[in-house]
Amino acid sequence: MKIIALQEGNYIADSKKEFKLITKETTETGLKMAIQPFVVITDNDVILLDFGLGFMNDGIPFIHEMLKKNNIAPEQITKVLVSHLHKDHIEGIGYFENGNFVCNFPNAKIYIQEREIDFALEQINNPSYVFEILNELKKLPNVELMHNDSGQITDEIFYEVSAGHTKYHQVFWIKADDEIVFYGADDLPQKIYWSMHVAYKTDFDGKRAMESRKKWEQQAKDENWKVLFYHDMKMPVLEFFEQKMEYVS
Repeated sequence: MKIIALQEGNYIADSKKEFKLITKETTETGLKMAIQPFVVITDNDVILLDFGLGFMNDGIPFIHEMLKKNNIAPEQITKVLVSHLHKDHIEGIGYFENGNFVCNFPNAKIYIQEREIDFALEQINNPSYVFEILNELKKLPNVELMHNDSGQITDEIFYEVSAGHTKYHQVFWIKADDEIVFYGADDLPQKIYWSMHVAYKTDFDGKRAMESRKKWEQQAKDENWKVLFYHDMKMPVLEFFEQKMEYVS
């Protein structure tokens, strides 16, 4: 499998969940994080993991720019796996033009937990969500609404509702060519979360997320996973080898 981190940049998120790109001139304080969706290419699919931010440059969606920089046409994406619906993971799904919603990936199948949509729509006045986008999701003809707590999408793609960061947050495994790629999204957003066993109050169920991280770490070592970190500013991918040594890419 080929793994590509679509590195949109490092940002500061303030209390209103507004994201500002970190530059040499940045003086604001807040939570610092990378924003980096991933592409995983197998023999059967070109898979996008989450959508990133919804910025536009001269009318071109940011996520399209990131793909093209990595020699991938947006039309090549066959499946999009959505972990949860916070704005920094879903905004890149599309934009509004003359009052109409335009999907950035109309030809790809987009997999979203329906219960996560319903949960998100209940979070009135929560700045982590963009409700205009949430209201469009069930209308899109290429959205596959998921209902089970775990299962398979294809022979290569597996999912599980981890329910830590949000109530129906889900994680994914892609298994092909004797390799296992794991995407923990915001239940495992950075490598440092494996050295800090903390139940974060900002999570829907911080204790559950913490316990899941412990379980995944052991499995990653035992099964030689390649682990993707959506918000890690230094290490987008961590690979475990049979010798239990770690390799950073």
